[in-house]
Amino acid sequence: QVQLVESGGGLVQAGGSLRVSCAASGRTFSRYGMGWFRQAPGKEREFVAAITWSGSSTNYADSVKGRFTISRDNAKNTVYLQMNSLKPEDTAIYYCAADRSGSSTRAETGYDYWGQGTQVTVSS
Repeated sequence: QVQLVESGGGLVQAGGSLRVSCAASGRTFSRYGMGWFRQAPGKEREFVAAITWSGSSTNYADSVKGRFTISRDNAKNTVYLQMNSLKPEDTAIYYCAADRSGSSTRAETGYDYWGQGTQVTVSS
């Protein structure tokens, strides 16, 4: 069982930066692939970024490629999403998720555990 807690969300102006974090409980965090998803008001949840258990491979949605960076620190049981050049359309609740297979899948169905989310609001 893994529990995930996101933090670091907030209000930022367009063009600014923000880093959200996801702290995981449990001794097996280093075996899990980790992903970030987001859900904007009135829209379905969508994939943002993912990283394999080792950190050797990452995967990004086209909409964030070149602006967002996913990373992890297995010693701290934490995964990060650094968001730069933020746009108003990045406004959403950001969720982290853990995949027991260790992959960096884009599919929501590939994830076994989910956090409660953290709100990111980008003003124009």
